[in-house]
Amino acid sequence: MIAHADLQGDSYQLSKSAAEREACEAIVFCGVHFMAETADILVNRPEKVAAQVSAAARAAGRVTVVLPDMAAGCSMADMAAIEQVEDAWADLGSVIDTSDITPVTYINSAASLKAFCGRHGGIVCTSSNARAVLDWAFAKTKRVLFFPDQHLGRNTARKMGIPLDEMCVWSPHEPRLGGNDARQIEKSRVILWQGHCSVHAMFRPEHVDAVRANLPGVKVLVHPECPMEVVDKADLAGSTSFIIKQVEAAPPGTTWAIGTELHLVKRLEQQHPEQTIRFLSPVVCMCATMYRIDLAHLCWSLEHVEAGNPVNVIRVDDETAKWAVTALERMLAVSETAPR
Repeated sequence: MIAHADLQGDSYQLSKSAAEREACEAIVFCGVHFMAETADILVNRPEKVAAQVSAAARAAGRVTVVLPDMAAGCSMADMAAIEQVEDAWADLGSVIDTSDITPVTYINSAASLKAFCGRHGGIVCTSSNARAVLDWAFAKTKRVLFFPDQHLGRNTARKMGIPLDEMCVWSPHEPRLGGNDARQIEKSRVILWQGHCSVHAMFRPEHVDAVRANLPGVKVLVHPECPMEVVDKADLAGSTSFIIKQVEAAPPGTTWAIGTELHLVKRLEQQHPEQTIRFLSPVVCMCATMYRIDLAHLCWSLEHVEAGNPVNVIRVDDETAKWAVTALERMLAVSETAPR
């Protein structure tokens, strides 16, 4: 699929690319559902629709966003439903002032959650800009509600110097205060949603120990969606783009063990034969939903776009899009001004 793409990148880069599309008739998004939603929201902002320059786009009034397989979702995104987040917000309001909480949703979330953040003064983040986003949030409120990935939130907050005893985990399945008592909620600056990425949660600290024992001189490079214990043992942790840049900049002969999605690790291994690159874990948890985007589905969806009869069109309703774009634009603004 990578070979056929016009644009490549992580969630932030692809969101930014979608926002910058000017003369585009259609986007076929070879990712998962939340990514296609984000592309639809950003590329079809009212001012963007009005400025479309291609005849086909002008006739339609919108850029068509297509997801080759509608079953390509994200298990992490599914761990936080809008009803659960709204219930949590109301529950939090029974013990603390919610006007002093900034809701932050990881970009790996449904459009409805991005809209929730937009309505409540919140923001979206990616693994690339999570630190800058949390800095922005804490400049305006005392607390942050971070969802749906607890690991990215915890790892980022700790890097900022926030101690673990000022964080708590909110379980959407507990009947009261997410399984916490009022005192813990009042003490917490970071309220972490009990969600995770199944691919990254699979990595364990013993995998780091084993690879160090078997590969002398290895550097361990992991994604911040990994558990805290893994990030603590790693040499480096960062977003997908960070991981790629570290490998690209490394001298020949460097040895890496990388804890992230297997296909990315395999691509890096193929692209950099001058280095030794290994997958961190002896077992694999595949992203089964992302894997649904294959050549057959891409070809099928492109044929329908060309015939003027697009299938699997992603269309976020106007009210949701209005508030979601508010949160996304806050993220894009923060990212533009954050130090590199």
